[in-house]
Amino acid sequence: MMKQLQNTSHLFGSNAPFIEELYENYLSDPASVSDTWRDYFDKLQAQAGAAVRDVAHGPIIAAFEQMAKRGPVRTVVSEGGEDKLQVAVLQLINAYRFLGNRWANLDPLKRTERPQIAELEPSYYGFTEADLSRTFNVGSFHGFSTERATLREILEAVRQTYCGSIGSEYMYISDIAQKRWIQSRLESVRGTPKFSADIKRRILERTTAAETLERYLHTKYVGQKRFSLEGGESTIVAMDELIRVAGSLGVAETVIGMAHRGRLNVLVNTLGKSPSMLFSEFEGKAASDLTAGDVKYHMGFSSDVMTPGGPMHLTLAFNPSHLEIINPVVAGSVYARQVRRKDKSKSQVLAVLVHGDAAVAGQGVNQEMLNFSQTRGYGTGGTVHLVVNNQIGFTTSDPRDYRSSLYCTDIFKMVEAPIFHVNGDDPEAVSFVTALALEFRQEFKKDVVIDIVCYRKLGHNEQDEPMVTQPLMYRKIQQHPGTRKLYADRLVAEGTLSAEEPEKMIAEYREHLDKGELLYNPVLSGHNRQFSVDWSPYLKQAYTDEAGTAIPLQEIKRLSERLTAIPDTFTLQPRVKKIIQDRAAMGRGELPLDWGMGENLAYASLLAQGFAVRISGEDVGRSTFFHRHAVLHDQQRERWDEGTYVPLAHIQDGQAGFQCFDSVLSEEAVLAFEYGYSTAEPNELVVWEAQFGDFVNGAQVVIDQFISSGEAKWGRLSGLVMMLPHGYEGQGPEHSSARPERFMNMAAENNWQVCVPTTPAQIFHLLRRQMIRKLRKPLIIITPKSLLRHKEAISSMDDLASGRFQTVIPEVDALDPKKVKRVVICQGKIYYELLAYRRDNKITDTALVRLEQLYPFPADEFGKAISQFPNAKEVVWAQEEPRNQGAWYWLASRQHLVNVLGTKRKLLLVSRPAAASPAVGYYAKHNQQQKEVIENAFGPIQDATPQSPNV
Repeated sequence: MMKQLQNTSHLFGSNAPFIEELYENYLSDPASVSDTWRDYFDKLQAQAGAAVRDVAHGPIIAAFEQMAKRGPVRTVVSEGGEDKLQVAVLQLINAYRFLGNRWANLDPLKRTERPQIAELEPSYYGFTEADLSRTFNVGSFHGFSTERATLREILEAVRQTYCGSIGSEYMYISDIAQKRWIQSRLESVRGTPKFSADIKRRILERTTAAETLERYLHTKYVGQKRFSLEGGESTIVAMDELIRVAGSLGVAETVIGMAHRGRLNVLVNTLGKSPSMLFSEFEGKAASDLTAGDVKYHMGFSSDVMTPGGPMHLTLAFNPSHLEIINPVVAGSVYARQVRRKDKSKSQVLAVLVHGDAAVAGQGVNQEMLNFSQTRGYGTGGTVHLVVNNQIGFTTSDPRDYRSSLYCTDIFKMVEAPIFHVNGDDPEAVSFVTALALEFRQEFKKDVVIDIVCYRKLGHNEQDEPMVTQPLMYRKIQQHPGTRKLYADRLVAEGTLSAEEPEKMIAEYREHLDKGELLYNPVLSGHNRQFSVDWSPYLKQAYTDEAGTAIPLQEIKRLSERLTAIPDTFTLQPRVKKIIQDRAAMGRGELPLDWGMGENLAYASLLAQGFAVRISGEDVGRSTFFHRHAVLHDQQRERWDEGTYVPLAHIQDGQAGFQCFDSVLSEEAVLAFEYGYSTAEPNELVVWEAQFGDFVNGAQVVIDQFISSGEAKWGRLSGLVMMLPHGYEGQGPEHSSARPERFMNMAAENNWQVCVPTTPAQIFHLLRRQMIRKLRKPLIIITPKSLLRHKEAISSMDDLASGRFQTVIPEVDALDPKKVKRVVICQGKIYYELLAYRRDNKITDTALVRLEQLYPFPADEFGKAISQFPNAKEVVWAQEEPRNQGAWYWLASRQHLVNVLGTKRKLLLVSRPAAASPAVGYYAKHNQQQKEVIENAFGPIQDATPQSPNV
C-alpha cells in the first residue's frame, strides 16, 4: 500500500518541481498559495513535537525531486506518521544547509560559545533517541553512496559538512542550479577535502613562506610599518590555490586589489617580487624618478607566472590608504582587458579583491560596486572576494561596535553571492574552499566570497599596542602557537612529514631571504604576452597643447551622413526626430553645428581613425540635457530589451569599438571604475559624465587619491575624461557648480587638464586632442547646460576642418584696439551674457577674452590676447561663482594673470560675494546676483587684487 502511495503521491514524480515552487512561495508568503495547499503545508509543520514554523526561505520540498529521479522510495513503514518523519528529515538537512554555519568551527581563538539554534537539534522536529537508528531517504543530500541512511548517519554527515572548518552560506540564492552545484561539491566530500601528500607539503610550504617572511622583516626592520599578515598566513595559501586553479580553468590575467594588511607578503610570495627589492624599500634605497612616490605598502606590481593551465599575468593594483576604493578601479581594469581580448564569456580575465573585515562591511563603495556587478557596462563575470577577517578590524574594543550585521560579509547577499567562511587555522580547508569558489565563479559568472576567519598577531601596525583595547583577545593570541605550527604538527602526526621537515622548510626559506631571493620563484622571465599594452609612447612626454585635430571637410560630411542614417523601420520620438533631421542639415552645410553635433562628430572621427570610445555615467546615452542622443530608441518596439540603435556603432566597416552605458545611480564607484578602465587602455577615449557637475563631490576620494595624484605617486598614466555640467541658471546649490575651485587647488606638476569649452568646435577639437597627442593626462571638462542650444554657441564645418582647440579665444567683435580701456577675462556661459549686454548697450571700450583652458595655464596665448589692447589699464576676471569659489583664488594666488599683465595694468574681480553655499536657492535672488555680476563687469569695480583685504 505504501509503495503504491509513493508512486502516485503528489509529492513525487513529475509534480516535484511544482511542489517545490509552491512551498517556496508558502514560506515567503503563506497567503500566496491556495487555501488547500496552505492547509497542507501548515499540517506538515505542525507534526507532533515540532515547532509550528519551518526554517525561513528553503526549498525543502525540492528534495523530493531528487528522490523522484532515483526512483520510488523502497521501504516498508507503518502508516502512522512515517511520511511526516521523512519530511522532517529533509527539513533537518535543509536547516543545516541554512544555519549550520552558526555551529561551524571558524574561530582560531575559540572565544565564543556555540549559540543555541533549535532548528539544528533533532528534537525540534519531533525526533527522539530511538529514532537515531531508523533509516530515511536522504533526499538531495550528496554525502552518501546510497539513497538511505540512519538518522545518526545523516546527522553526522550534515554536521561534518556544514559545522566543521567551513561554514557555508548559499541557500538564499534564488537559482536552484547554483545551490545544487554547491551542495554537490560540499556534501560529496562532507566539507573535508582529501589531499595528496605532495599537495599538503605545498600548503605547508606556502604557510611557512608567509610566516617566515613576516618574522624575518620583524627582526630585520624593527618598528617599521608593514601591516603584518601574522595570524592570517592562510591568505597566501588561498592566493596560491586561486592562481593555480584559475590558470587550469583558462584564466590568463588576474588583477588583484587589496589594502595594507598582508600586501608585502602577497607581493613577495604570490607575485614573486624580489625580496632584495623589498629590502631596498625598507632601507629607503629604492630608486624612483616619480615626483612624489608612495609608501611601500601602497605599491603595485605585475609579473607573469606559470600555472597548470599555462602562463598567467598577475597585477597587484596600486592602492591608497582609503582601503576599499581600489575595488571598482580593479573592476574597471579587468573590464578593459576583457574588451581588449574580446572575452565575451568573461572567463579569461579575473578580478580578485582582498578585503579587511571592518572595511568590507564599513565602506559604502562596496555596495555601489556590487550594485553594478551584473550590469552590461560594468559586469566582469564575477569577482572573487577574499576577506582577511582578523575579527578586530582596526582597533575596535567592543564587538557590539563592529557592525550591525551578523557577519562582515552579509553585504554580498544583496547579489546572492555564495559565502564560504573558513577557519584560518585549517589551511587545507582554506585551499579547498578557494578552489570551490573559483570554480563557481567560472561556472556561473558571478561574485563569490571566501571569509578567512583568523586573527592579527600584532597591532594595526607594528607600532601599535593592541593590549590596550583588546586584553582578552591578545591573551589568547599570545597563547596561540601559530597556524604554521599547528598544521606542521598535524602533518607530522599523520605521517605525511618527518619531525625535522617543518623546521628545515623555515631554514631554507630564511637562507634565501638572507640572499635577497625567493626559495621558489614563480616568475617567468622574458615572457611576451599576446594582449599586453605598450605604454612607452606615452611615457615622459613633455606637455603640449598642439595636436592636429582638424579633419577634411568631405570626411565631416561623410561622418554626418553616417550619424544621421537611421533604419527605415525605426520610429523616432518626434523631438529626437527633429534633432536628427537638423543634424543631417548641419552635415549638408544648411545649418550651423550645435554642441551635440560637434561632440558626436568628435567621437565618430576618432572611431574612424581607430580610437575606441567609451562613454559612461547617469543617462549618458540620451544625456541629462537632451543633447547627445548617442543611443536612439524605437518608439514602436515591443520588447524592453530590443529596439535601440547606436549610430556611432555604424560609422564604417572595421571601425573601433563604441560603448555607451547608462550607469547605476552612483558617482564614486562608477568614476573609480572608469579610472581603472583608462589606466588599462591608453588607446581608448574613456569619458565619464556627471548628471550635474555638482554630484562629482560624491566621488571626491577617487579624484583626490587616483585621478589627481596617481601619476605622481605611482607613475600611473590615465587619459580619463570627466565631463561636469556647470553653470549658474537658478537651479539652486546642488545644480549649479562643478566646484572648479577644487580641481584648480589640486592642479600642479601638469597632473591634469582643466578646460571650459564654449563652442561646438572647441569640444570637437578638445576631445580629439585628448587621443591624438601622445600624452595621457586626465581631462576635466567643465561642460555647459544652457549653452547646448544657445543661438550664439555654434560653429561651422570650416571650424572643424581647419581649426584647433584654442586655449584662449580672443575678442571676436571688430573693436578698435586703441579705444579699449578694459579687458574682461571670463570662462563658460557667462561670456555669452557679457557679450549680449555689451552689444545691447553698444559698449565699445571693453574687450571680452575667453580663457578656455584653466590648467595648464596658457600664458603665451593669454599674453597675445591681452597685448592686442595696449591702452587697456584694467583687466577684470569675471566669474559667476562666489569669490571664494571658482578659479579666481587659484589664478590670483599662483600669480598667473599678474605675471602676464605686468605692473602697468590693474587686476580686478567681478563675482558673487563670498558664500558658504555654491549658489542661492531663491530664483529672484539668483537673477539679481547674475544681473549685478554682468553689469559690474562694465562698471566701476573695487580693487580686488590678492593683496586687497576684500579678497
